[in-house]
Amino acid sequence: MSTEISGSTNVTRAAVPQPRADADGHPNVRKATPEPPIPGADYRTSLFWRLFDRAARSVDSAVGWDKLKLPGGLAVLIGVRNIYRQKNLFDPSTQVPVVGGPTAPPRTPEHLVSRSVDGSYNDLEHPSMGMAGARFGRNIPLDAVLTVTRDELMEPNPREVSRRLLTRDPFLPATSVNTLAAAWLQFMIHDWFTHGEGDTSRLVDIPLPPGDDWHENPMRIPRIKGDPSRPASADGPITSVNDVTHWWDGSSLYGSSLEEQKMVRSGTDGKLRLTEDGQLPIPEDPARDFTMRPGWWTGMGMLITLFVREHNAVCDRLRTEYPQWDDEELFQRARLVVAALLAKIHTAEWTPAVISHPTTVYALRANWFGVAGEQIAKNFGRISGSEVISGIPGAATEHYGVPFALTEEFTSVYRMHPLLPDDFDLRSLDGDTPLGPAIFRELSGPKFKEVIKTYRLDDLFYSFGTTHPGAIVLRNYPKFLQAYERPDGKVIDLASTDLVRVRELGVPRYCGFRRQLHMAAPATFADLTDDAALAAEISDVYGGDIEKVDLMVGLFAEKRPTGFAFSDTAFRIFILMASRRLNSDRFFTADFRPEIYSPVGLQWVRDNDMRTVLLRHFPELRPAMRGLDNAFAPWKRVTE
Repeated sequence: MSTEISGSTNVTRAAVPQPRADADGHPNVRKATPEPPIPGADYRTSLFWRLFDRAARSVDSAVGWDKLKLPGGLAVLIGVRNIYRQKNLFDPSTQVPVVGGPTAPPRTPEHLVSRSVDGSYNDLEHPSMGMAGARFGRNIPLDAVLTVTRDELMEPNPREVSRRLLTRDPFLPATSVNTLAAAWLQFMIHDWFTHGEGDTSRLVDIPLPPGDDWHENPMRIPRIKGDPSRPASADGPITSVNDVTHWWDGSSLYGSSLEEQKMVRSGTDGKLRLTEDGQLPIPEDPARDFTMRPGWWTGMGMLITLFVREHNAVCDRLRTEYPQWDDEELFQRARLVVAALLAKIHTAEWTPAVISHPTTVYALRANWFGVAGEQIAKNFGRISGSEVISGIPGAATEHYGVPFALTEEFTSVYRMHPLLPDDFDLRSLDGDTPLGPAIFRELSGPKFKEVIKTYRLDDLFYSFGTTHPGAIVLRNYPKFLQAYERPDGKVIDLASTDLVRVRELGVPRYCGFRRQLHMAAPATFADLTDDAALAAEISDVYGGDIEKVDLMVGLFAEKRPTGFAFSDTAFRIFILMASRRLNSDRFFTADFRPEIYSPVGLQWVRDNDMRTVLLRHFPELRPAMRGLDNAFAPWKRVTE
């Protein structure tokens, strides 16, 4: 889900660091002295690996990884990932130098053993890598990033695409997962990226199609916020910055600035703030009231509350084991533990639930545990330095020759708003008793304050666990998001906005995107979808030109592998970036060890998953979760 709806957290985002200036007010270049080169450019370049990768690509193209039995499918995915690591990581700064930009503070001893609030010093030799305010990277060559004119932004009209191809009618459920999976994705996106609020001084004016009753003509969408280190008219690929840290560091809970972190910390025993009844304290100051920020809704509030409680539970355990630790020590160690637990849950539970092909379930769990498996990891720890055998956590840090950053292509394929239902069936754990239907508007924004007064959290989790999210397909975009009223009263069509955002960032259209990922592009609309009527409608919208099909439309339309809730094309970005977020982070690799986390902290990560987290804080959910292997699979209804 994009950051237009999911771009705020339970804390106020501080301003992104602005370019420093000299005495005359001119911006300075960010670095006075060059940093050492990024290691890993020679990743798997031997003759054996070149032949292996070539064979994997040939088999993938001719047969498809998903048509092979498990060993063959795994081998192909390893080869495909090798190719992406070598050929699909790009740093825009090699062509468009960074001027100003975020600057790491002076290094302290704490940087060696703790996550910094702004993401600095994760890589000790490249301290600004992945900081809040750092640029997004790319998964396509820089010369393939499109320079988009106004005419191209309008071709075809985004509002027409929204209405004809995306509008939900009827609701199509994703029956293999529960609605908690939709809330989880938004919770994670808050941790990973946001482009920030749009630039209202630069608007995209979209003329309304005939018969459109939108409240203004033209529809006006703010342009994406510019990169503060370069003018919008500069030559070279389009660049933008991430307002939060690029690292998988729990910033959705802890913030990306010192101001944010102070707001959420209690100052006692390392814990985060909660009310006496275990709820998030909502500031009275409207400027700090997180329920007033675009994107806040009950699903986000549930998960943030859950993991604030989990952080505090980790603090209690650490304080019992290490009574000499002060507030700061307890906080920093608990943050390491919770961030790792979030990454583990997403890697080994959420993603296998939403792409439940047997090969991908095995491969994704192997990312964390290795092919040796979870039991070996629990009983013996790492038995090999290889990430393939023993998983990425604890393996060597690896950047593949490119500074770590999340990418514009990664943000584009994560626009998965169809997961959100329009209507929610709220029920009580007490006999599955109906509590009444609720529409999204009744669960979002400042109405969250009434929700937590009206409903118990265990009932809300039960309701989400026993219902389905939407399928990520065409004609299943939530209607409420096509006329979404933000807390500030502005009404936006988020579907049109999603289309404009991907176009203006220079991400190729669907066919070009697949070619950049070394995949075949569809030659006809019938190749895109086996629904003949839908193929004809897409063709009509795009004037019969398959090359013009938007990335998001193509991703939602294409035939999916067995068990997949989203497209194989989107999965190709995940093959690369899901691993990379772990590989590049020293707190998941070289520093994933007891000296940093503490033995008790590593044990907490090892022994817990989403099920144990939920049951620790809501033990009354046990009957609904009985027999589940994955908390994101549909739960059992509890009837008397």
